[in-house]
Amino acid sequence: MQKPLEALLESTSAGPAALARPNSVTPEAASTLALGIALATIYVIWGSAFLAIRIAIEDFPPFLMSGLRYWFAGCALYAFMWLRGAESPRRHEWLAAAGVGVFLVVTANGGLVFAEQWVTSGLAAMGFATAPLWAVLFAAFWERWPTRTEWIGLGLGFLGVVLLNLETDLSASPIGAVALMISAMGWAFGSIASRRVSLPVGLMGSAAMMISGGLMLTVLGFAVGERLNHIPAPQSMLAFAYLSIFSSLIGFSAYSFLLRHTRPAVFTSHAYTNPVVAVVLGALFEHERFNRLECLAIVLTIAALFFTVQRQRSPEFSSVSATDAIAAEPEP
Repeated sequence: MQKPLEALLESTSAGPAALARPNSVTPEAASTLALGIALATIYVIWGSAFLAIRIAIEDFPPFLMSGLRYWFAGCALYAFMWLRGAESPRRHEWLAAAGVGVFLVVTANGGLVFAEQWVTSGLAAMGFATAPLWAVLFAAFWERWPTRTEWIGLGLGFLGVVLLNLETDLSASPIGAVALMISAMGWAFGSIASRRVSLPVGLMGSAAMMISGGLMLTVLGFAVGERLNHIPAPQSMLAFAYLSIFSSLIGFSAYSFLLRHTRPAVFTSHAYTNPVVAVVLGALFEHERFNRLECLAIVLTIAALFFTVQRQRSPEFSSVSATDAIAAEPEP
C-alpha cells in the first residue's frame, strides 16, 4: 500500500494531468490520511507564521520581506521540480499563475504583513479567520451554494472568532482592520479562482504563483519606498528563513494539494485553527492573556472544524457533475 506522504507528494508534484483540471479530481482520489497530513501541516505551520511575520518585520520592510520570501521559495521549488523533469509552465500558465498570485500573494499576504505593523499576531490571525465565509460566498457563484451543515460549521467558527475578538480592540487600528478584511477576501477569492484557471500541473503551479506573486509584491515594496539599508537582526533573519521554507514551500505545497481535493469550507478551514495556534504561541512566548473566554472560542473552533470537514465524507462527493467538469477544462 502506498504511504500517505508518498501519495501526497506524488499527486502534487509529478501529478496526473487531471490535476490541471481542478474539479475533475474528487475527494476520494486522495486518501483520508494524506488529506489529514496536509491539513495538519497548514494548521500548525500557518498558525505559527503569524508570530514569525511579527518577528520578521521588526527588522524587515513588510512588503519586501513577504515578496522576497515568496520569490526565494518559488525559485527553489521551481528548480527542484525542473530537476525532477517537470515541464516549465507555458506562457498562458504563467499568466494564470500571476493572476492568482495577485490575490493569494500580493493582496492576501501583502495585506496581512501590512496589518501586522499595527496589530498583534493573534489579532491578525483572528481577522484572517473570516476567509472561509468569503470563500463559500465566492464559490456560490461558480460552484454550489453552501449546505446547511457547512453553514452551521462556518457560523460556529465565526462565533469563535468573535469571542476571541472580545479581548481585543480592532477599532484602535482602523487601517489594520481594513487591511485584514481585504487580506481575507483576497485569499478566499484567489483560492476559488485558482480552481477555475489553467495553472501548471502540481507543485509547478505553486512555484509559478510564488515567483510571480513574490516578484509583484517586491516591486510594490520598492514602489512605496521600502528599502533594506542594514543587515536584519538574527531573530528576524531566522523568522524570514522559517517563513520562506516552512510557510511558503511546505505550506503552499500542502495547500495546493488541498485545493485539488477538497471543498472551499475544508481547504480554508485553517483560518479557524490559525487563531488557536497564534493565541497559544502568544501566551507561551509573548505572555499574552489566555483566559476562559478564549478557551471557549477554541472549543467552538474545534466544533466548527467537525461540521465543515465532516461534509467531506458525504457520498455525493464521489463524483463531479458534468457541468463542473466541462467548466474546469483548461484552455489549450
